[in-house]
Amino acid sequence: MPLPLESVPNFSEGRDGVVVDALRDALAGPARLLDVHVDPDHHRSVYTLVGSGEELVESLFSGVRVAVDRIDLRAHAGAHPRIGAADVVPLIPIRPEDEPLARKAALALADRLGDELEFPVFFYGRLTEDGREPAFFRRGGPEELQRRMDAGELAPDRGPPRLHPTAGGVVLGVRRPLIAFNVNLRSQDVEVAKAIAGIVRERDGGYPGVRALGLELPTAGLVQVSMNVTDWEAAALHEIVERIRAEAASRGVDVDGSELVGLMPAGAAVAAAGPILRIDGFDARHVLELRLLED
Repeated sequence: MPLPLESVPNFSEGRDGVVVDALRDALAGPARLLDVHVDPDHHRSVYTLVGSGEELVESLFSGVRVAVDRIDLRAHAGAHPRIGAADVVPLIPIRPEDEPLARKAALALADRLGDELEFPVFFYGRLTEDGREPAFFRRGGPEELQRRMDAGELAPDRGPPRLHPTAGGVVLGVRRPLIAFNVNLRSQDVEVAKAIAGIVRERDGGYPGVRALGLELPTAGLVQVSMNVTDWEAAALHEIVERIRAEAASRGVDVDGSELVGLMPAGAAVAAAGPILRIDGFDARHVLELRLLED
């Protein structure tokens, strides 16, 4: 069965329902919109789309144009780091062999954003030689990014050499499927979440492919270990959750619940289901729908 490409654009708006709906409408065609996740504390909305390269370019361009017109970062305050109204736009091959198609679509979108919207575009992931990630651009926020541009430390890959005055810039790339997954803790001490994030993230000796931040959720009255799991085969979600639960318990804190942002690969759910259900040898071959997709 032919599989489409995927995109999971993140926009810096999670509180104004009118803007969220405008983004939803812009992204709904010609690509297929599968999911919308809105978080007021992160002040962020995440959309999951699938389609051909051409369909995704059209839908994503429309979405970014709405973000540039409707989102003003000067009045933005949220828990999640960002440098743009359309903060990060990944093109994702569901099958590894389709990466050239994702690269072609990403470059076509970057050209349109730079030429037609005069919007600065910064490449990340598999569009770069060093594999730099969004965090490379986000540190210090838009003000620090503009300072680095003015100092000649970096330059956009497309578009003007300055951030948009209200919408900033966009980080655009090609990457493998990942799982955006959060664990909420019944505490208002963000240092607890930051400490546990440091334990589970790869950079500090934790699980391979795990990026994690400790964030406050003022609306919910909680704190959060916010994660991107970039290699679910190397780091099983149920093991990460159990480690977070144990670390929180050792600090006298309970887990309030977990949160999936967008969609996840079926294989990741299967990998967790086997150990939890205690079924020996359980894998994707034992899931009816996944076997049908192989034919």
